[in-house]
Amino acid sequence: MQTLPAVKRENKAGTLVRCRKQAKRGQGEGSITQRKDGAWQAAVSVGEGKFCYGKTRREVGEKLKVGLREQQQGMLATGPSQTVEHFTRQWPEDVAKPTLRPNGYKRYEQDVRLHLVPTLGKLALGKLTAQHLTALYRELSKKLAAKPLGHVHRCLHVALEAAVRWDLIARNPCDLVSPPKVQRKEIQPLDVEQAKALLAAIKGEPLESLYVLALMTGARHGELLGLKWSDVDLAAGTLQIRRSLVRVTGQGFVEQEPKTQKGRRQVTLAPGAVEALKRQRATQLEARLRAASEWEDHELVFCNVFGRPLEPANIRARSFKPILHRAGLPDIRFHDLRHSAATLLLALGVHPRIVQEQLGHSTISITLDTYSHVLPTLQSEAMRRLDGLLTG
Repeated sequence: MQTLPAVKRENKAGTLVRCRKQAKRGQGEGSITQRKDGAWQAAVSVGEGKFCYGKTRREVGEKLKVGLREQQQGMLATGPSQTVEHFTRQWPEDVAKPTLRPNGYKRYEQDVRLHLVPTLGKLALGKLTAQHLTALYRELSKKLAAKPLGHVHRCLHVALEAAVRWDLIARNPCDLVSPPKVQRKEIQPLDVEQAKALLAAIKGEPLESLYVLALMTGARHGELLGLKWSDVDLAAGTLQIRRSLVRVTGQGFVEQEPKTQKGRRQVTLAPGAVEALKRQRATQLEARLRAASEWEDHELVFCNVFGRPLEPANIRARSFKPILHRAGLPDIRFHDLRHSAATLLLALGVHPRIVQEQLGHSTISITLDTYSHVLPTLQSEAMRRLDGLLTG
């Protein structure tokens, strides 16, 4: 610590003595002072200053040592203090909204509003502990399933990571808590006979071409609904996946980019898919003539009788589910048509890398992990072929 020239002060007996005047403490140093009420106070001069209190000088001295050690190790938060409510409401607006898709942001906003603020909102952000989170998850588990509870944990974890980077808290308490276990939902792909039964059941249906493409390309629901005729090359037998069309509460239909670079892809069409698209174009031209001036030209491949986007909920409730019921097929999700396409391709011996590119997975490990149920059969077939090659 820097020393200044000596100055004169009186001792308890009233005698003047010479002493050294200390400079104002520097950034990262600590000090101990006695308050007017007799209590002792220690402060670490970092950012706005961090204080601790005690009844004796020795007590606050020990606390000061801990504070200085944490400061040196980068464990002491230095930003302005605020409540959990203030931070978690501001964070989605400042950080999540500019970077997330509309539905993703909406989910974060709902988690904050419905689950975090009512329980932890009044708590000081710097006081949030693993015990608070454990209690929160215990209470939420009484009304939420494992998957939405896991999303609450991920939402809070990402938010608090930002709080750590901004020096609002010293560490992320989510790292000290075991996240809620989310049971992986088993996919329900159609086998070959079931897929054939579905193709037979959709003959003549208004959305026949939509189901054919879902089953033969593995494209996602939103990718098919966002498909435009400019993305389709019937002569070459290909289509480009460039966007998804999703409905966002309060905003209507929103076009969004694929999640990853691999998601933006070219898909080669099977001959049956090409024929389905040709029928779809002819049917749409007839609908356009009937609608006349009421037609809205959005260039969508799949749309309603006025050219507007199809409502996903109506597709499921009024078309897809009734078709499954009439055909005696399992009550699968529309997304399971994507799983069916991948499973059938792998069962045919198509290389997983090709399946990855067809589906738009960012890595091949996602493809292999998702469809690991197919691998034992493929391995058995591979071993039979190897045995025939070597011993036949």
